Amino acid sequence: MVTALQLSSRWKAFFLHIGISTCIALLSAALVFGLWYPWPYRVLAGGQSLFLIVLTVDLVLGPLLTFIIFDVRKAKIALVRDLCVIGVLQIIGLAYGLHIVFQARPVAMVFEVDRFRIISDLDVRKQELPIALPELRQLSLSGPKLLGTRKPKNADEQFDAIELGMQGVDIGVRPSFWQAYSLSIPDVLSKARPLSSMYLAYPKRVGEISQELKKINRLPDELRFLPLTGRQENWSILVDAKSGEVLGYLPVDGFLTQ
Repeated sequence: MVTALQLSSRWKAFFLHIGISTCIALLSAALVFGLWYPWPYRVLAGGQSLFLIVLTVDLVLGPLLTFIIFDVRKAKIALVRDLCVIGVLQIIGLAYGLHIVFQARPVAMVFEVDRFRIISDLDVRKQELPIALPELRQLSLSGPKLLGTRKPKNADEQFDAIELGMQGVDIGVRPSFWQAYSLSIPDVLSKARPLSSMYLAYPKRVGEISQELKKINRLPDELRFLPLTGRQENWSILVDAKSGEVLGYLPVDGFLTQ
């Protein structure tokens, strides 16, 4: 039978463990959202939901196990051993979870044909990295690089692109097709659409869209938009109507206006 004293000591150990786990979770969150998934990629690339799963397991499992096994009647060496085992298991679980989050991190935002696409580490066809442009052979650790994609150089490349595309391997995930975004700006501007078409498609969201425009201090006529494809959601990306510079994002599905 658990006495009031034993129950009290368990609760103290539980909340102490919660406090330690929370500190570790905050440090992990700073790494994940400050470096790997800057806004808005934590939403578009699924980092927010992935990290929430890791965080929930870390904050619940460790302290709960501590509450279950903590018993002041145990020999000190046995209690320390049990707590060390829980700590090691929790660290291993957190490390594995962060590894999954790291692998899913966005490494590129690529203009591909008629849209922008968020590319994660897992998406990249890594066997092509050695033949990519030298400055693009290392995948980003601090948010996605803004890139364009080039057209196939010859018939063989065209056939290869079609064949792999039918297998779900589009040119956006192929480093050998990546190029500087500036080289793709003419194509971006030719595919971009005026915001007036978005207003027509989303009349109930005009106020929300206008608020986003205020943040970047631009008038609707100065902007164009294209679809932005993420792992979990489709948004719209705003570009300058003349320069093609990426200026902002809208949580509005750009495909629904086409």
